Order: sequence, then structure tokens, then C-alpha cells
Amino acid sequence: MEITFFGTSAGLPTKERNTQSIALNLEPYSNNIWLFDVGEATQHQILHHSIKLGKIDHIFITHMHGDHIFGLPGLLTSRSFQGGEGKPLTIIGPKGIKSFVETTLALSESRLNYTLTFIELDNHFAYQHNGFTVTADILNHGITSFGYRIEAPQTSGKIDVQALKSIGLEPGPKYQEVKEHETFEFEDVIYNSCDFKGAPTPGPIVAIFGDTKPCANEYQIALNADVMVHESTYIEGDKTLANNYHHSHIEDVFALMQKANVKHSLVTHISNRYTLEEVEAIYNDLLQGDTLPSFQFVNDFDSYQI
Repeated sequence: MEITFFGTSAGLPTKERNTQSIALNLEPYSNNIWLFDVGEATQHQILHHSIKLGKIDHIFITHMHGDHIFGLPGLLTSRSFQGGEGKPLTIIGPKGIKSFVETTLALSESRLNYTLTFIELDNHFAYQHNGFTVTADILNHGITSFGYRIEAPQTSGKIDVQALKSIGLEPGPKYQEVKEHETFEFEDVIYNSCDFKGAPTPGPIVAIFGDTKPCANEYQIALNADVMVHESTYIEGDKTLANNYHHSHIEDVFALMQKANVKHSLVTHISNRYTLEEVEAIYNDLLQGDTLPSFQFVNDFDSYQI
């Protein structure tokens, strides 16, 4: 899988950073793409990338602040003309997202040539789709804001060739049946496939957070995540200001990573007060510290392989 950032600024865009939007490419598990938040001009950002709007089949909204949703109506209408015709799209987000989209489309007399399905959240959420498990929990941002935990499907264990040969089954098309099914038949005997495969490999875990100050629900969302995408509106100085505005400081991100055993963190939603040069300088200063967890500040169009 791959995460690509189409917006990494907090609140306001800058000349270098768009407002929030994240794409999660589900390959090799699926040929689809999931978007997390759609800040203003997200569709313009996507034009500079190989991602096609028609491949987006889910959009997850973390909260209703404008820097996370103002690009949604435009992207939805453009999708009708850029490969989305007849391809259903599901939008998942806080209560109000359905009204926002439908009102905007109605007042602008915009008509889509595909079906929209809305799932509005008000508390804990669990969702299954094509082997993926998505859970969501409320954060602490002053308005309803969610963090999403995405667990990819597990991969079947490798075929034990010697074990299959021991029952007389030589390599061939039958091996695919062993790989894909719980049981298989050979010479009038039913076998359990798991007896001829190694242990399955769990899929990667990705945690994607909306805006928040530290809160209890963050731990469950981030627990043992392979990759965590987290806001850090403030990346230096006293963290009191960040928390007073219901945002996170880089120290909060580090604390959560260590508590929840997160392998790597992609830090986004960095205040527009910081230039790219200042962000790089602060990053280099932080790297001088001892025992820091694995992290990086991300810019627009940065990608990360999972």
C-alpha cells in the first residue's frame, strides 16, 4: 500500500502547502483508492499525480472544519467526468457531511452520474470492506473529530511444497486451490489447507488521525500501527498553546508513538506559520535528540510505501 499527501498545511494553504488531503492506495489488496479529507483544491493537486478519481471508492472525513472538506463538492462533480461514471462512492464522516454535500450539489445544480452512499458517525464505528477492517473513534478537537484505524487483510501462509508432495500432490494448478480455500480434495480425501501452509501474515495497520489534542481514544486507534498519520500543528516551543486550541504538539505525537508502540509516524497539518525551510531546520534539530521514535514531517506530494 502507499500513502500520498495532497495537502499538509493547517487551517490555511500556503504557497507550498495545500490544505488537508491524504490518499491511501490499497494495492496489492485492491485496485481502489481511499481518500481521507478533501481540503480545498484537492482535485487540482491530484491532477499532478497518476491517481485517477474513478479509482476512489471511499472518502473518509475526519471532521467538518473547512480545511478538511471544502474541496469535496468539486472533486465529486469532477469524478463524473474523470472515470467515475457508474462507479458507486461511499462517504464516511461525522454527522452533517451528508447535508453539506447534498445541499452544495443541489444549490449548484450539480448532478452526479454515480451513486453516493453516506455513513454518518456519532461515536465508535466499525466497518468491513473487501477484507479491510476500519474502526473509528472520537478525538478531542472542540467539534466532533475522528481518527481512523485501517487494518489490511492478512496474507495466506506460503505453500509447504514438501508436505503436499508427501501425500502425492505434485506442483500444479491444485496448489492454487490449497492457497485460496480452507479445504481441498485429493484422491477422494478432504484435507485442511492450513495443514499444508505456513502461518498467515497479518496485514499492515495504518492509523490516520483528524485534528485533536491528546485524548484516551488515540491509544486504541494507534496501537501497534505500522504507520501513523498524525497532526502536529505546532512543532516547536511550549505545547500549551497547541493543546489550548485542541491541537497536538510534536511532543504529543512522540508520546503517543511510544505509548502505543507505533513503528513510524508521518507528521502533517503543520501550521502555516512555518516555511518549508523552517520545518526542515526544526526537523534536523529534533534529530539531534536521544531515542526519538521514527518519524518524518511530510510535504505535499510526499508518498510513503507501507
